[in-house]
Amino acid sequence: MAVRIAVAASDRPFQGPVSRDSGSEGTEWLAGESPAVAVTRLNLTNYRNIRHLRLETEAKVVVLSGPNGAGKTNVLEALSFLSPGRGLRRARLADVPRRGGTGVWAVAARVRYPRGVIEIGTGVAPDQRVGERRLVRIDGQVARGTAALGRALTVNWLTPPMDRLFIDGPSPRRRFLDRLVYGFDVDHAARVSAYDRALRERSRLLRDGRSDAAWLGALEETMAACGIAVAAARRETICRLRSGMKAGVSPFPAATVAADGDVERWLDVMPAIDAEGRFRAALEAARDCDARSGGAAVGPHRTDLAVCHAGKDMPAEDCSTGEQKALLVSIVLADARLQEARLGRAPLLLFDEIVAHLDATRREALFELLIDRPAQTWITGTDRSLFDRLGSAARRFGVDDGRISASPE
Repeated sequence: MAVRIAVAASDRPFQGPVSRDSGSEGTEWLAGESPAVAVTRLNLTNYRNIRHLRLETEAKVVVLSGPNGAGKTNVLEALSFLSPGRGLRRARLADVPRRGGTGVWAVAARVRYPRGVIEIGTGVAPDQRVGERRLVRIDGQVARGTAALGRALTVNWLTPPMDRLFIDGPSPRRRFLDRLVYGFDVDHAARVSAYDRALRERSRLLRDGRSDAAWLGALEETMAACGIAVAAARRETICRLRSGMKAGVSPFPAATVAADGDVERWLDVMPAIDAEGRFRAALEAARDCDARSGGAAVGPHRTDLAVCHAGKDMPAEDCSTGEQKALLVSIVLADARLQEARLGRAPLLLFDEIVAHLDATRREALFELLIDRPAQTWITGTDRSLFDRLGSAARRFGVDDGRISASPE
């Protein structure tokens, strides 16, 4: 018989009253060998269509199945907020609280590592204005900014909108690349944010016709310093991926990857200090042009991630939908292996509707790879039976209208 597991959020990251639905005590399920890195307890409060949730599991793979709109992706999004950034939907904080509530929402998790357990919490606290910023706590202590999350847990994901990653514009690909960088460099997000703020302020000054040379020079100095650091981190991550992607993982194809941008090309042929000077000079020389066009004609904000199917020597955008999905899976799995090898800590993976566009052979191969991973994976899908081959390594939950129940084995 299914067991309701909807209860209140954790008492550590956010203080407040704890209420339980009758007969809905949290339960821990053990399924096969436990992963080395896992979210063993997840608590949500007033999160989108979920009023209260407490879910505990030690499984290597957590499967959430149910109809469209039930709340499966909401759970994955909540997990994605345990890392820096705006989550897998890139949502505004004001869009996250449950409708009809107070505007307060919370995500709390207990994360187990080989060397111990940590408690992570984030959300909008009662004394904050909705949409202002989110609070982060690590083991009960308030952290300054979301970068602390990246030091506590690495999270990566694939979602259905990413199925169009190779055929849409460069912005989603650039964000995808930056997400890969975060796994190795937690300060990358802060540098990207600082660069973007300086870019927006410079664009505003140029658009308004304000020619304060000192002010513009200071902003361009920030853009040059942060921009070169951003581009260098992307290049380093690309170099790692190239080495990690050489063989691929059959039946997932190997990919060739490159950061395609002017600043990255400068770094190919000159030291970073010289590239910084060239970037700063280019920004100053382009002020009149940038004032007319808006933004900036050159910079890491224009970098694209170029991906090719290595076996076919074919750009990803020319591959079939299934091959594009397989390339994405291959890149994410290679990145996960590299993080484990370099950092000794594999990332938590969130796969939303992952089986879409994967044939049976690749689907079963993916399941085997996930079972062998040293870290936990969370998967969603509408058809529970598609995940039967995961066997005892998975724990299955049904999702319906924001309520989650343990599925019978």
